Amino acid sequence: MDFRLTDEHKMIEKMAYDFTRKEVMPIIKEHDRNHTFPHELLPKMAELGFLGLCLPVRYGGAGMDFISLGIISEALEYGDSSVRETVAVHLGLHALPIFQWGAEEQKREFLPPLARGEHIACFGLTEPGAGSDVAAMRTTARKDGDDYILNGEKMWITLSNVADRFLVFGKTDTSKGAGGITAFILERGWKGLTTGTIEGKMGVHASNTGWISMHDVRVPKSHRLGLEGEGFKIAMSALDNARYGVAAGAVGVMKACRDESIKYAKQRVTFGRPIAEYQLVQQMIANMQQCIDIGQLLVWKAGWLKNMGIRNTRETSMAKWYCTEAANRCANDAVQIHGAYGYSDEYNVERHLRNTKSAVIYEGTSQIHTLMQAAYALGEREDRPMRCEMPAYDPVAWQAEEGELIAA
Repeated sequence: MDFRLTDEHKMIEKMAYDFTRKEVMPIIKEHDRNHTFPHELLPKMAELGFLGLCLPVRYGGAGMDFISLGIISEALEYGDSSVRETVAVHLGLHALPIFQWGAEEQKREFLPPLARGEHIACFGLTEPGAGSDVAAMRTTARKDGDDYILNGEKMWITLSNVADRFLVFGKTDTSKGAGGITAFILERGWKGLTTGTIEGKMGVHASNTGWISMHDVRVPKSHRLGLEGEGFKIAMSALDNARYGVAAGAVGVMKACRDESIKYAKQRVTFGRPIAEYQLVQQMIANMQQCIDIGQLLVWKAGWLKNMGIRNTRETSMAKWYCTEAANRCANDAVQIHGAYGYSDEYNVERHLRNTKSAVIYEGTSQIHTLMQAAYALGEREDRPMRCEMPAYDPVAWQAEEGELIAA
């Protein structure tokens, strides 16, 4: 086992943290206060390759591996959860499923504009009455010649009011439960497709969260992703990508809470001594470091499995479950260390506490992941091969231009 980052990974880490410190952190507090989405960051993220990070170069991507995605996710959430969420949704929940499940024609058509940031994309699975219970979704997709007619509503959708493209799921066969769900790629501007923003969230104020409404939306067969009835499998494999990004991002926010706490504890003096000298403060900081070390290992393991092309649903679930819960504890302790100042948005830890609460809910609640891990441990859950597995990372193939790949 070699836990050292490669020179390339170190370069990516420096680039990502530099971007966060120079571009994200100076503006994100005002966006959070005003509940506004930082549109100005999108072209900058696209220019650095973040929006197509682990898509092959021949599809317009940067050709990087999944460890790189973990590093980018960690660095972005060191600044704010909302910025990391953009990459997780756009890339992990939309572009990568197309790369994994799409026909070659779909990859060539849809992926390059996504990788270049010309199109921003989202993922519509959750509904007003169907969250963890995906099979309870009520959106329908009725076949009409070579098209499908979609009707339904999606709720709690990140980037819903920002996105140009939508990966949504509907039932083509209502009698088959999860086995009757099919995936579709929709485009903004289509008749019957409308979106809106949800107001009043506890945290992640700089991210857009909203709803998607579909009223007799006509979708051509060319925009169906995968086969009829494969939608549930596509959605679950997409969540493996997003949960990995969530876990890595949670490590980033843990590091932010640790660094903010150490800085404040060394400056804040009570009873003639910096509070960093008090053992109960040291205990909270030590616990943060323990959480970071454990979380980092879980993320690296999941990233390595992804690079190898090995199914990682259990490991990614464990990483997401542990890291998000740990990040919430670290943020809570960081606020405690800051005292009354931690309860105000003068310091970043207040924002981190609000943001980390959302991560123990989305991409599978902590309770759902607890049940998943119990089922794996008890031998009641087994991951079966899928028709389209995510391929192992091959740097030569991923970073080759199309002509070079053909020549090889």
